[in-house]
Formats: sequence, structure tokens, C-alpha cells
Amino acid sequence: MSFNIVLVEPEIPQNTGNIARTCAATGCKLHLIKPFGFSVEDKYLKRAGLDYWSLVDIKYYDNLNHFFDVNKNELFFYSTTKARKRHTEVRFEENCFILFGKETAGLPKALIEKNMEYCIRVPMINEARSLNLSNSVAIVVYEALRQNGFSDMF
Repeated sequence: MSFNIVLVEPEIPQNTGNIARTCAATGCKLHLIKPFGFSVEDKYLKRAGLDYWSLVDIKYYDNLNHFFDVNKNELFFYSTTKARKRHTEVRFEENCFILFGKETAGLPKALIEKNMEYCIRVPMINEARSLNLSNSVAIVVYEALRQNGFSDMF
């Protein structure tokens, strides 16, 4: 069972490293869309990913248009605090793509508005602005895995 985790313009190397580690431990593919707020050679990125980098299938894209050109006709979910649906209210299918926005701004507003039916959120109290990006990814990934019986996992 595999899912595709997509980070749109990630800014914090430690978050991306932690997400890479989550992808390695769960068999998810990681898609990174430029521009990044760091170098892929960043020591904090590498430290957060520890020795899991060889287990991660990573794809890089120049921008969102490039990403969508390469990944046509796929099932996409968009993680955003603006969504009406909880992440537990959708059915994650094998190989679907789950997009997460950059830490300071989230996903582009136009992308959210165009795809509101496929937007999901992790519930939290009203006073909280958002969760940490790497935590949000882990929460959604494990819900997707739970829905699909944690196949191929111990």
C-alpha cells in the first residue's frame, strides 16, 4: 500500500526531514515542489531524516504546473485549515496524492477554492492557527494507512 505525500514549497528543513522519515517508515512516496526555503544539502534536513534517506522515493518538481503536468488524472487531496471535511471523512485510495502547503501560508488559495470538494483538515480547537507540518502529515498518513488495513506493515 503506497500513498504520495506532496509538499508544496516547503520552508523548514527539519519538517521536510521529519516527513521524509515518516515516508520511509510507511512506504509513502515524497514529492517536493520548488521553490524550497532551504537547500536539499541542508544539515538540518539530513539530520531530521537520519539514516532513512535511502528508503525514501523522492521526486522533485520545478513548480505546481510541472507537478500537475507529470501527475495527470490522479486522485488528489488537499490538506488545509480552510477545509470543511475532516481527514477521517474521505476515503484514501492506494496511490492517491495528498498535498500539504508551505509552513507560513499553506496551499495557494486558488488551488483550495478550485478543489474544495477534495480539501481535508485535521481537527483542532478554534484558537489554534495550525499544527506543525510534519505532525499534520503523520496524522493524515496514518489515517490513510488505517483505512487500508496497514497492509505490508507490522
